[in-house]
Amino acid sequence: MKTTGTRRSLAWLPVVWCLTRLLLLLFVLKVYVFPGPDVTSDVHVIYRGWYEVLSTGTFPLRDVTWQYPPAAALAILSPGLLPFLDYGTAFFVLVCVTDLAVLALMTYAGRRPGRSLRGAWVWVIGVPLLGPTVYARYDVMVTAVAMAALLAGARHPKALGALAAFGALLKVWPAMLLLAARRRSAWVSALVTGIVVTGAFALTMPGAFAFLTFQRDRGTEVESLGALVFHVARHFGWQGEVKLNYGSIEFIGPYVSEVSTGALFLTGAAFGWLVLWRLLARRFEEHTLADAAFVAVLMFTTTSRVISPQYMVWLVGLAAVCLYFLGSRMRLPVVLVLVACFVTVLEFPFYFANVVASDGLGLTLLFLRNGLLVAAALLAARALWRAAVPRTLPAPVPAQPVRTDETPVSS
Repeated sequence: MKTTGTRRSLAWLPVVWCLTRLLLLLFVLKVYVFPGPDVTSDVHVIYRGWYEVLSTGTFPLRDVTWQYPPAAALAILSPGLLPFLDYGTAFFVLVCVTDLAVLALMTYAGRRPGRSLRGAWVWVIGVPLLGPTVYARYDVMVTAVAMAALLAGARHPKALGALAAFGALLKVWPAMLLLAARRRSAWVSALVTGIVVTGAFALTMPGAFAFLTFQRDRGTEVESLGALVFHVARHFGWQGEVKLNYGSIEFIGPYVSEVSTGALFLTGAAFGWLVLWRLLARRFEEHTLADAAFVAVLMFTTTSRVISPQYMVWLVGLAAVCLYFLGSRMRLPVVLVLVACFVTVLEFPFYFANVVASDGLGLTLLFLRNGLLVAAALLAARALWRAAVPRTLPAPVPAQPVRTDETPVSS
């Protein structure tokens, strides 16, 4: 029965992938128009502009929307590999090819003894739930590197370290994959890779670290957890405004800096919890590395000042790797994340105008999506703690005193 089920799953995986990805391509290529704002403008305008600057051998030093580590230049320049296509089409094709590579990797790995194809299904279903936005950003490429790192982690710690470091130089968050890494070789490999890649960019392209200043100056994006304060406050006379700032729609006005500081505090608290977990954790199983990475990225995504729709693909990828392991305790949080993906495509791009206007529908969608993320983060953190941190042992029972008046037993 199990073999039959596996064969059916293997047969349906490529069918569902092809149908859903064809639909995504039709939307990003404008064969059909997806409701809401044009999600492909980032590729045709922003990415293409960066491509022209990066092609000259320097980073976009005067563009505050460039908020990415130096290796992100490779993703932006990658459409140059397909010179027979225009920039946008080449980018969408490469993202689709990367998506297919992830499916192949998860399917191959999931057929191993003691593994599961559920991870492949999470990827196949989760990605299209985000709509065409997922193909109009380079986050699928970053997520693919992170997933490969986790899959390699159990047997090849050096590969884990190298891929995690490279992923972090693409978009920072894959650095959290090393949270539960126990082998020193993984950390050494990550350090060496980071130094080599960063050094190469610093020596060859000016402005490799300009993104640090641009990222520091960001405000509270309208889809974030903290933004709910201002969405509600607008109905009670708050005098701020919503405007395009640092490449995203953000709240500008009174108390925004305080709320942004609060978000940073929550992120710091999450980091502190993760450090405490790592110090107290004693039970490490084969799936602990993936579970810990999922919890860490989920926490940081939920507490961030910015929750862009494409961030959700990070969680989908890590969730897929978690369920690839039969013993993972992240099943319920993964389901909540998938539901949150569907709500995400409703709030952006479907009803993004309602979100920006802070009307009833926009508020409902944001409260629902962010509430699902908070619930998933709390449940996932609880499961990770219970699985890895042993309960305090009861105090030992004091030994009974030996009675001196007892008659010794003769031999």
